[in-house]
Amino acid sequence: MDRRQFLAASSVGLAATMAGCAENALSSTDPETEANTSAGGGEITVSASGEVDADPDRAVVSVGVQATGESADAVTDELATGADRLREAFDDLGIPEENVEEGRFRVHPVHGRDAEGFEGSHSFEVTVTDVDRVGEVIDASIEAGADDVGRVNFTLQEETRSALRKDAIDAALANADDEASHIADNREVDLAGTTAVTTGDVQVHPVRLETAASGDAAAEAAPPTEIDADPVSVTASVTVTYAFSE
Repeated sequence: MDRRQFLAASSVGLAATMAGCAENALSSTDPETEANTSAGGGEITVSASGEVDADPDRAVVSVGVQATGESADAVTDELATGADRLREAFDDLGIPEENVEEGRFRVHPVHGRDAEGFEGSHSFEVTVTDVDRVGEVIDASIEAGADDVGRVNFTLQEETRSALRKDAIDAALANADDEASHIADNREVDLAGTTAVTTGDVQVHPVRLETAASGDAAAEAAPPTEIDADPVSVTASVTVTYAFSE
């Protein structure tokens, strides 16, 4: 990735467990803090998190068609025609079939003072691996008759997730090391190694954008849609226990 940033100040929690001389024992109202004593040494337990940012390399675009009519069959036929046009547009863009997922299909009656009949919608989830083409997909969908262009989720491909997962864990471990060193210096003890490591949640936080595009954009010969997404973040948490000697 050409944009990767470790956030040094990403520690979200700290549980310190220290054991040693009674006069140096920590006292705290934090339920995660304990004091254990043993001859000549003890342990420090730290919970920390790390975060890595990277440019998204995968986007999922939600588009669809809507229809109204006097009968359910009429609405169904109109939706089918609109869906076919969208599929042709995706094909013209060179989007693989496996990257086009059928979304929600719904036809239901409308009962109201000013309206009678049926309405329906048919949506698609289109995965784009070149995020620079998101605007192109939106514009082509509108030109093909899409009147429901909704959200865009920017995220990461599986290989990128795997690499950044390790980087986020590395960042969390580095933060835990810093916290443990600070506590050890404060208590005037020496760290003697790691005795246990537990990893917590590793999460990808997609960037979600709501598009304002509509079918009117094509009729007005609007300029090409441009979307600039913020970086996607990956976070991880760890709990590390360190031995120390006095």
